[in-house]
Amino acid sequence: MDLSLERMQLALKHLQSPAGSIPAVQVVGTNGKGSIACLIHHGLMAAGLRSGLTTSPHLVSWCERIRVDDALIRIETLRKILESLQPVVEEHRLTPFEQLICAALVHFDQQQPDWLVLEAGLGGRLDATTAHPQRPLIAVGSIGLDHREHLGPTLQAIAAEKAAAIGPGAHVVSGPQEAAVQEVLEQRVKAMAGTLDWVDPLDDTWTLGLPGLWQQGNAAVAAAALQWMGRDSGAIPDAAIREGLAAARWPGRLQWMRWQGLRVRVDGAHNPPAAVQLDQERRRWSADRTPQTWILAIQAHKQAPEMLNQLLHPGDQAWIVPVPGHTSWSAEQLKAHCPHQAEQLKSAVNAAEALRQLQAEGWPPTAPVIAGSLYLIGQLMETGLVQAE
Repeated sequence: MDLSLERMQLALKHLQSPAGSIPAVQVVGTNGKGSIACLIHHGLMAAGLRSGLTTSPHLVSWCERIRVDDALIRIETLRKILESLQPVVEEHRLTPFEQLICAALVHFDQQQPDWLVLEAGLGGRLDATTAHPQRPLIAVGSIGLDHREHLGPTLQAIAAEKAAAIGPGAHVVSGPQEAAVQEVLEQRVKAMAGTLDWVDPLDDTWTLGLPGLWQQGNAAVAAAALQWMGRDSGAIPDAAIREGLAAARWPGRLQWMRWQGLRVRVDGAHNPPAAVQLDQERRRWSADRTPQTWILAIQAHKQAPEMLNQLLHPGDQAWIVPVPGHTSWSAEQLKAHCPHQAEQLKSAVNAAEALRQLQAEGWPPTAPVIAGSLYLIGQLMETGLVQAE
């Protein structure tokens, strides 16, 4: 990782600004970016407009990161584009993420969709997606404490990094934010002579294809963005917005799956704000305070003790497993940081072993939840250990 915008700008100039004339909605934030991008993408399709979507990370295939409408980029096409980009990659020292964004823009240039939906990576000011020259609309997901090693130690610093993606005259849509974040966003929009809409979560009259109460907030941002995109032409009627939000699907987010015929839930919650949301959802499905079994894989640079304090209730147990291919928190480390929860923690070499142990001990009455890392969920799906219902 090498956060900088100049390399990406020079690379796109070298490539003659692929897809540079296609307007884009850029989605920034800490949590909910992928969901908001997915919802906007489906709303555009429901309105009969062609949408080019780029997201990260992927679960199973790199091709998931680049799609036009329902069609993921073909692996042969992606390989060909990446090979053609190598002279530019070497000259401008592009990171893997920057290479993927360049490849996405080259693909979109070939396909010529009506709109681009660009999910930012961890930041905003120096994010590769911010190098796209036509970003009249910025959709903001919930901003919280994550990636402090790159974005800054405080909520204000993180918000400032993400808000810096807002360019001159841009229109910004955001759901409710912490007071410190709200102030940063308002100051940035004012400095850029832009406009800002604050939206409240959608009510229960809306049908959403994405599960979880928190998706009502993400969907409100997506709906307001779509309304703005169709404001002049009328090309995105409200009926299409409702249809698109109901049709949206985004795997690995509060999803029911099966392991050897037994039900499990999986969710990509990987930081304290996402753990808060997951805990709120858990309180809805176990209002009787039935103990919950967790299988958690958390990268070493994440705030695992804070996540554990949020997720574990009295009577719960959590199997701590490694994130495949990444340095991770161990059960012993978490016991040292959370001594009052030490008796609730168990260790397994991987998620498969934890699931086998649960089966041997007697499957819990409430389905286990696998969370903490999208990398873990992707690996489980790729190896076929779990299957979507």
